[in-house]
Amino acid sequence: MAGARLAGSIARKTQTPRSIQQWNRRPAIPGLSRRRINPANSTQIPFHPQHHLLQPSYLETPLSQRRYASTTFSDKEPLDHTGLYDFHVANGGKMVPFAGYSMPVQYSDLSLAESHKWTREKASLFDVGHMVQHRVSGPLASSFLERITPTSIASLPTHHSTLSCLLHPATGGIVDDTVITRLGPETFYIVTNAACRQKDLAYLKEQIEEHCAGQSSPYPSTSNNSSLPLFNSKQLNWNVLVDWGLIALQGPLSASILQDVLVDTTDLKSLYFGQSIYSPLRSASSPSTTEDAILVSRAGYTGEDGFELSIPPSIPVDSVAATLLERGGKDRIRLAGLGARDSLRLEAGMCLYGHDLDDSTTPVEAGLGWVVGKERRSGGDFHGAETILAQLRPAKEGGGVDRKRVGLIVEGAPAREGAEIVAGEKIIGRVTSGCPSPTLRKNIAMGYVGKGFTKAGTQLEVLVRGKGRKAEVVRMPFVQAKYWKEEAAGKGTAPG
Repeated sequence: MAGARLAGSIARKTQTPRSIQQWNRRPAIPGLSRRRINPANSTQIPFHPQHHLLQPSYLETPLSQRRYASTTFSDKEPLDHTGLYDFHVANGGKMVPFAGYSMPVQYSDLSLAESHKWTREKASLFDVGHMVQHRVSGPLASSFLERITPTSIASLPTHHSTLSCLLHPATGGIVDDTVITRLGPETFYIVTNAACRQKDLAYLKEQIEEHCAGQSSPYPSTSNNSSLPLFNSKQLNWNVLVDWGLIALQGPLSASILQDVLVDTTDLKSLYFGQSIYSPLRSASSPSTTEDAILVSRAGYTGEDGFELSIPPSIPVDSVAATLLERGGKDRIRLAGLGARDSLRLEAGMCLYGHDLDDSTTPVEAGLGWVVGKERRSGGDFHGAETILAQLRPAKEGGGVDRKRVGLIVEGAPAREGAEIVAGEKIIGRVTSGCPSPTLRKNIAMGYVGKGFTKAGTQLEVLVRGKGRKAEVVRMPFVQAKYWKEEAAGKGTAPG
């Protein structure tokens, strides 16, 4: 029953949320894959590189006048696919439209609930190649990222990552959530959401041109096999990584499985959450340079220990996936899809853009005030600083927010996105994500509620199918995170 409910949850989540309905038209700029499939007949449609991200007529349109891709597409629209599409189908993946891609929601060997549990207890391999990978470099790279995010980029050590938010000027609303990794003194690797692809590309182009006024270069007519240069100057370069694979190995056995595949002699016990290395893998055809190595980041979006592997086009992503499965063995590692990833991230209290985050929500309202770096709280030199810093002030100094994201335990039927949250007869908020928790065996949800209703233990009701269901505000995460951190390693308690 839990698996069926989770399947219903992910099916509903592939519908366009109200908060981003303004982005529900596909623009002239398509996705970044080499082929597309039409879900109506599975016929491959040729992809033409000249119709890529470099359409000046689109990129030069004012931001407010553009239309962007949504999280779903109609049955008649062609879907992009990652380098693992054939691999998914061959391994029993049930494919569904998601963020303009055909992605596996689950596999035939495990139900959604079983896949969720497997990840918590062993290891699962997820395809996240639909995400957009960028590289920003140059003397102005750090100052640019500190302009558009509230994060302390300047003090971020090399090969360390941080979750952050791209922000709208003035309002501080979240354009997208992102992970930023420093690869060198002036080089950064950035991952953004697939559903926000066109919106983010337009936003970044506009912001880069403002930050580098007078330095813009013409849009290139050609690119190499691995990246598209969208902005080039002596001070700042922005490239989107083309046809790079991205897979996530998640779960308590992930470190031991990956350690056996790495060619590098790095002991993963000394690689902590938020850190990364370059390493060739045994699945590759004897790569000997960094260019042919894989970026291995200790990261993920499940609340479990795990890794994300950024794989260049020179290394077949399906060979990497196959090697991990073969060396890990079927008793330790399985493939997992969107259904398990959604319930895992919800148990971990993590947000999904377009559901729990949108353009009108600030990091403070979303409970992400911690992304604002300590040294950034006095300078006020990032987008939306006036709004966000005011919200961070204590209530007695006039700070705070009128609404905030909270966790809920709901009795009876599970609360889904859009369900109204009430106190007495007053509507005080709405649910943004919800599903049965396979780990807790309770119905969990996240949503935004008004001031005065955010304290843990507050008793509320959620309207599910017109009927009030008891709900209690609880602290998040719902399930304790198991990230491999230095303090955990010292105690000898970390997995792997």
